[in-house]
Amino acid sequence: MTGPCFIFFFLLLNLLPFFQTLEASHCSIKGLPLVRNIADLPQDNYGRGGLSHITVAGSLLHGLKEVEVWLQTFAPGSRTPIHRHSCEEVFVVLKGSGTLYLASSSNKYPGKPEEHFIFSNSTFHIPVNDVHQVWNTNEHENLQMLVIISRPPIKVFIYEDWLMPHTAAKLKFPYYWDEQCFQVPQKDEL
Repeated sequence: MTGPCFIFFFLLLNLLPFFQTLEASHCSIKGLPLVRNIADLPQDNYGRGGLSHITVAGSLLHGLKEVEVWLQTFAPGSRTPIHRHSCEEVFVVLKGSGTLYLASSSNKYPGKPEEHFIFSNSTFHIPVNDVHQVWNTNEHENLQMLVIISRPPIKVFIYEDWLMPHTAAKLKFPYYWDEQCFQVPQKDEL
C-alpha cells in the first residue's frame, strides 16, 4: 500500500489512541498532559448566546480541590445572569471593557447595584455571596476575562432581577459546565 491511502491509514492508526484518550479523559484527569494548550480545551456557550466558556483548570475536569480557572469571552451585549455563590471570585480582564454590577447580600434582596467600569488589564474580586452581574456593555469588542474561583464546584443562586429576595433565588447545581462530569457522591452503605 503506497501513496495517500497508506498515509491516511498510518495517521489513523497513530492518532486513534490520542482520540480515545480525549474521549475517555473528558471527565477524568487520567491521561491528561500536565501542560495543555488552551485552544485544545473544550469550549461551549452552554445555551447562552454570546458566551464562550473554557474551563482552563477545574475541579471536575482536572481534579483540583481548592481553585478553578475559567477563560470566558462575552460578545457585545451579552452578560452573566444576576447571581451569587458562596465562594471567592477574582476576575482579570484580558481584553475589552464592560460593566460590573455588584450588590451586597446583607439586605433581604440585592437592591440597586453599584456600577463599576471594567477594562482591559483591570482586575476585581467578588466577596462571598455578594450578588453580581458582569455585562459586556462595549458595542464594538468582545470582553474576555480570566476567572478564578475558590471551593469548586460552585453552587450558583440565580436572580430574576435585583429586587428578588435572596430566599427566592434559584439554585443551579451543578452549574452548566460541571453538569457533564458531576457525579452524585455515593452514599455509605453502613
